[in-house]
Amino acid sequence: MAQPDTSPQDSSAGRLPDPRGPDPQGPSTVAIHAGEDRQKLANSITDPIICAATYTFAKTQDLIDFVEHDVPRHEYGRYGNPGERTLERKLAALDQGEDSVLFATGMAAIVGLLMAKLNAGDEVVFFDECYHRSREFCMEHLSRFGVVSREIRTGDYDAMEAAVTPRTRLLISESPTNPHLSVIDLHRFARIGRQHHVETLIDATLATPYNVQPLTYGIDYVLHSGTKYLAGHNDLLAGVIVGSREKLDSIRTLRGITGSINSPHNIYLMQRGVKTFALRMQRHNANGMAVSEFLAGHPRVSSVLYPGLESHPCHEIARRTMRGFGGLITFYVKDADWQETARVIDRVKLPRIGPSLGGVESLIEQPMVMSYHGCTPEHRERFGIADNMIRLACGIEDAKDLISDLEQALDA
Repeated sequence: MAQPDTSPQDSSAGRLPDPRGPDPQGPSTVAIHAGEDRQKLANSITDPIICAATYTFAKTQDLIDFVEHDVPRHEYGRYGNPGERTLERKLAALDQGEDSVLFATGMAAIVGLLMAKLNAGDEVVFFDECYHRSREFCMEHLSRFGVVSREIRTGDYDAMEAAVTPRTRLLISESPTNPHLSVIDLHRFARIGRQHHVETLIDATLATPYNVQPLTYGIDYVLHSGTKYLAGHNDLLAGVIVGSREKLDSIRTLRGITGSINSPHNIYLMQRGVKTFALRMQRHNANGMAVSEFLAGHPRVSSVLYPGLESHPCHEIARRTMRGFGGLITFYVKDADWQETARVIDRVKLPRIGPSLGGVESLIEQPMVMSYHGCTPEHRERFGIADNMIRLACGIEDAKDLISDLEQALDA
């Protein structure tokens, strides 16, 4: 089977200049070194875990300097942690942003942004393939505070632009989306926002900063569930918003009030995970391409959704804008009901049945059962969740072993 080309595609059209200069450092170098002091406490090569809720002042004048002159230091754990700032600088550099704000989870990150930026009477417009919990928060909870959310069919840019009113404050989309893996034309999306003076947010969890950097297209905010590819080991929860320092200031302030911070140990684990991020993404990209090609040729699979395949409706956009296409694949078992589909999942030996994605271990699930079990068939149909749909999140195992395992499960 042909190996995928994991070299960067020609994605310069519509992008902003690289702020790191004409010869920026590569993603592995950035993942390892960005944001860190060269010489650290106790001369350690790794950043120490600082478990402190309170940070003390040597004398009253030091406190006055901190309060009056914003001297950079820490005061109380709810407002930040030394390890957290190191990680935030590193994550910002990976996305070519000025700064980032770390949260306890990806949902805490998007909720923090929405609550910091929106007031009663404001409106939000989002594409309908957004993560179902993000959609739920907008439609069912923001509405309680007088915020109107408008849902647009994913990829219908004319409808999105038509939905913008003088009260619109934010346009939201994922790219790629989950589980349909639709890829957004970031240049067009950003242009709609700029023309109407509306800020834009892209949830790039599935793409990661290795495969796409939305800020370079003029997007205002990038969201990542750090739980997934960034941390990469299925062992922590985290979320991050990346953007300009000025735009993130109100978000950081509100996080200090709500306390949706991460723990020192999680920060350490995520920083350690990020250092192998680029290496892992190369394998995720390669596995995603190889496994999707295998599935596309299997007689028991009716169709495969993967942006790297020419059959995907968004393949041309993905080819132009993405370095690689990630490890998430959605496929459909031919002429199967939900129980026959579940039996295929039960037969695999390597992927574990579970939610999430982006870890070193492969995960597999049936969206109808995992995320939409309590929904009516009409509700599932509305959001394109079929009974015979399987979502496979390829880890970094050897591709041939994943393929062999899937083959025996489908052939049984």
